[in-house]
Amino acid sequence: MKITILDKLPTEEEELILKCDSLDNDLYKLINRLKSGTSKMSVYSDGKIHLINPSDIYYFEAVDQKVFAYGKQTVYEVKARLYELEEELSCRDFLRSSKSTILNINKVKSLSPALGGRFEALLHNGEKVIISRQYVPDLKELLGI
Repeated sequence: MKITILDKLPTEEEELILKCDSLDNDLYKLINRLKSGTSKMSVYSDGKIHLINPSDIYYFEAVDQKVFAYGKQTVYEVKARLYELEEELSCRDFLRSSKSTILNINKVKSLSPALGGRFEALLHNGEKVIISRQYVPDLKELLGI
């Protein structure tokens, strides 16, 4: 793969040109990541709206028709549904780890096999999240193992 970076003139708009035979899933993820940039998301706690970077979230969990975002020490409520978050965060390092959980892979300290073909993820904040066997192949693909 060849990468060329050119300086633009002050009057020119920034432009990215991609030459390829076909767009595969990896290129779509790259394009979505470039488009999304460092956008913040709205979360709710104590009757207040907070704007946070998705990268600060350790995992999302759906409980009793509500979705919660777990930070290092704080839990926020999110108004979006889990499937909406999964689509929105697919270009980032988030992985569906069970029917009710989306995990930030960058916050995983270690992984260990669990019973029934599942994995247990120990997060940097000390919490543990189970990755159900249905999503283990996606985890292995994401990690390249």
